[in-house]
Amino acid sequence: MAGKELVNVRTRFVGKAHKVVINQLLDDLLEDGVLNKGEKDSVLEDNSSTANKARSLIDMVRRKGDEASRKMIAHLQSRDPFLHSELGLSSGQPAQPEPQTEQQWSRTLIHTSEAFWKEKLNHKDIYPAAKKSMSNRVALLITNIKFTDETFNRKGAEEDERNMEKLLKALGYDVVKRTNLTGKAIDDAVNEFSKHPKLKETDSVLVVIMSHGKLGAVLGVDCKSKISDNETPDEFPINNIYKYLGPQRCPALLNKPKIIMIQACRGGEVGAVLVTDCANPAVVCDNAGEGNIEDDSFQVVNKEKDFTSFLSCTPDTVSFRHPENGSLFIQYVVGVLNTFAHKDDIGELFRKVMQRFEDFSPQTKRQMPTIDRCTLTKRFYFFPGL
Repeated sequence: MAGKELVNVRTRFVGKAHKVVINQLLDDLLEDGVLNKGEKDSVLEDNSSTANKARSLIDMVRRKGDEASRKMIAHLQSRDPFLHSELGLSSGQPAQPEPQTEQQWSRTLIHTSEAFWKEKLNHKDIYPAAKKSMSNRVALLITNIKFTDETFNRKGAEEDERNMEKLLKALGYDVVKRTNLTGKAIDDAVNEFSKHPKLKETDSVLVVIMSHGKLGAVLGVDCKSKISDNETPDEFPINNIYKYLGPQRCPALLNKPKIIMIQACRGGEVGAVLVTDCANPAVVCDNAGEGNIEDDSFQVVNKEKDFTSFLSCTPDTVSFRHPENGSLFIQYVVGVLNTFAHKDDIGELFRKVMQRFEDFSPQTKRQMPTIDRCTLTKRFYFFPGL
């Protein structure tokens, strides 16, 4: 009986529960309808110490019966698996499994518990993440939206920029944002970023670039569908990221995770059989397509340790973007990280994004993100909210 389980662990829960976990449990139980707002406020406002808050919470839930107690146990397992295990609690799930429901994606970033961070702190297979280094995190966000040739404008990319900036800041990164750059300006921005003063103290960096693209390059805002023999294409070679952030040019990032995410096509082909009117797939593939979804046109070669890159599609194919909601890749990345970054490492987060594309709804369009030559030697956790 779940209520009896809470009775048995009451004293230890009161002594060990962290205030962050208590706040998270209150939010979860309010959302479930186990508690109302008045009861939540009562726990927080009528008790000055963390122990008293924990005592009030567990007693309030226990009095509501086994179903309420089961829900609290299940939420504790999600929020603080270390404490849940230490208390010896059950899974909190009913004896008869409930029908499987569709995954609900959080719109805000769920925070890691202090206990989970401490549990991972000294694992030799996990990249170090001290609070001081996490407070010095920095990310580069480059988004091309409006192009000299207006037919290349990326409708919906404004939403991608807003969503990604919000996510990066919630993960604790100081965001260096650049918008509407030529290929040369993208190169200069990445090179300048490699000299950022915070890199010496940070535990990791993210570089996010969103534009049109082709295999091996991201296109600048002055790109053209056709260029003459004496013209230089307006593009940024992806390999320059690894040159600028590698140990020779950027020793401050030695042995630190360098996470690259690129939303851009890598060619003109689609992942399923579909006729496209792209005249020059080596440069750009960007038409409205069916279902009010557009295509965006890329590849990276990782040569240095502690890199991982997550590309929006497989080689030679396009990636899709909704003209109002933004690209599917960015939408799925944001949803997965908001929901699971508090407990999953970067490799598992990327896998869950890829899994979402298995159920991609427009039946004649296919897209599959790619983790490109990951050279991370350990697991990397964001530990958001600490």
